[in-house]
Amino acid sequence: MRNALAIAKKELGIYFTTPWAYVVFTLMTLVGAFFFVGMLQTFVQIQELARAYSWARMPPAYNDYKNLTDGVVVPLWGVMLIITVILTPPLAMGLFAREKRQRTFELLMTLPVRPWEIVAGKYLGGLGVVLATLGTTIVFPLILAAFGASESGQALEWQTVLLGYGGLLLLGALSVSVTMLVSAFTESEMLALVISVIVMLCWLLLRGLVQSSDEPLRSIVTQLSLESHLQGMMRGLVELKGLVFFVSAIVFCLLATHRKVESERWA
Repeated sequence: MRNALAIAKKELGIYFTTPWAYVVFTLMTLVGAFFFVGMLQTFVQIQELARAYSWARMPPAYNDYKNLTDGVVVPLWGVMLIITVILTPPLAMGLFAREKRQRTFELLMTLPVRPWEIVAGKYLGGLGVVLATLGTTIVFPLILAAFGASESGQALEWQTVLLGYGGLLLLGALSVSVTMLVSAFTESEMLALVISVIVMLCWLLLRGLVQSSDEPLRSIVTQLSLESHLQGMMRGLVELKGLVFFVSAIVFCLLATHRKVESERWA
């Protein structure tokens, strides 16, 4: 495990000594802030309408705007899911592709390090920088908690907020594992980026793509969709099957990456 941690430290050092990670940090914050401000403005406008006409006369679709959690944070996390699957692959696309492009992968294979330590170390390094990037988004609910207000005394329902944020982190962790697996098969970082983004977007939106399909195909594909397993967490519900699904998918990607790295060692 010491070797894996050393590799993870090396990967983190590469990220934080180059401008690329900071570019993604900035993009994540700016894009998140753009949607946060827009959703907050919509919330304020609907609140003003409700005070003028009363909630009883408002359309049922506006019921989610009765509090900051449902009116701002929940839809914000929904948008951040899309942003996550787009902005996390650029951070992980070079985990193996960069080594192959720079011809340092062969040197890595000659070191007294087992393949699983290489895979674990690179995954931990990529995961660390992705979690740091997603960590910038927690500032938005903190702003609401500091300056917002509600009749119950708490501006936010923190269980819903944190479970939704946990779903965001799980999606980021899965995105790293998928991108690392793709990166292990190519020396082109751009190709790894494009394939990973396409795979993650399709996987996330899989349920919507098969809504017009017949049963039982629709039900089967819906159960494989990331959105289906994230929906409960976005609403503050803990679902064990969702956690098992994400952990299983991550482990599968890590095992597949390990097999690829091991095969190249003996090639």
